[in-house]
Amino acid sequence: MVTEQDVLKALQSVAGPDGKTPLPETSAIAGLSIRDGKVYLSLSVEPARAAALEGMRLAAEKALRGMAGVSTALVSLTAQKQAPGETRLSAHRRPTVTRNIGIPGIARIIAVASGKGGVGKSTTAVNLALALSSLGWRVGILDCDIFGPSLPRLLNLKTKPQVENRLIQPLVAYGVKAMSIGFMIDEEEPVVWRGPMVMAAVQQMLREVAWGELDCLVVDMPPGTGDAQLTLAQNVALAGAVIVSTPQDLALVDARRGISMFNKVDVPVLGIVENMSYFLCPHCGGRSDIFAHGGARHEAERWDVPFLGEIPLALGIRETSDAGRPIVVAEPGSPHAAAYRDIAAQIRAALEKGRAREAPKILIE
Repeated sequence: MVTEQDVLKALQSVAGPDGKTPLPETSAIAGLSIRDGKVYLSLSVEPARAAALEGMRLAAEKALRGMAGVSTALVSLTAQKQAPGETRLSAHRRPTVTRNIGIPGIARIIAVASGKGGVGKSTTAVNLALALSSLGWRVGILDCDIFGPSLPRLLNLKTKPQVENRLIQPLVAYGVKAMSIGFMIDEEEPVVWRGPMVMAAVQQMLREVAWGELDCLVVDMPPGTGDAQLTLAQNVALAGAVIVSTPQDLALVDARRGISMFNKVDVPVLGIVENMSYFLCPHCGGRSDIFAHGGARHEAERWDVPFLGEIPLALGIRETSDAGRPIVVAEPGSPHAAAYRDIAAQIRAALEKGRAREAPKILIE
């Protein structure tokens, strides 16, 4: 069994930020997680030196991967600034990252978000990504829910990503490139990380993955409106956001918070999707509005954002999702798949018309 002391001993051969002091003897180690042979290490560095210290990160990762009993090693750099009078172990330190930086090769990044969990956000995100792909776009999808990744099951992907030329190679399913922390850990293994480690992992999956040329990267955001969501919204060049909600008042209250958060960070809301909008009995054809109906449309009107459409509470959507063949590819001729494609077409049209914010351009004078 790999212990913390084993890891620190292996890292003695790695020089710290000053180029000579062994890494464990510096203050750079911000977080360490060890579970079943998988080691995740977070290193805190000055923002201005992050690029220069990439060699240190790679050396640490190589040292860990060479340890007996280690099956996976992931080392991330967390850029932090130290406030005057703040100690290295202060509980109030905050990551500092550059705002709104685009990713080379990716034309647009959109977030699929919800104010709370359990509203079908991940299922919606995957089907929208596949629908955008069916409309002719080159699409990728990133699962940013570190604590509850859904992408491996939704796309039936079980292979561990490979690393080539220092870049993680995304997995591919149904023509869509995909990345998730779930590809690197067992399905039943919990991720017990602090905030800086979570954000470092998200940044690595965004910027150290060989996405190639994409027309759109769909980001399946974590549920809620906490620090992780806000930081991601502020530091990634999001072209827009799609809010997923169910019709009942409890979910709509949280959806309002999501819209408000994106408004505060100047990310355009592309629209609202009402998921589990109604139920059609497969036996008698009768309709039941289990979670009420029309609440998301009303909220869209209230906030002056587009209402993108309704997705029913349907057995077929649940079954195909659990089987790893989302309904857009499993039953492309079904009315449910058509509903997702219609929403995807609206999103594509809005993005192509320039409704959403473009990624910033860097000018060199």
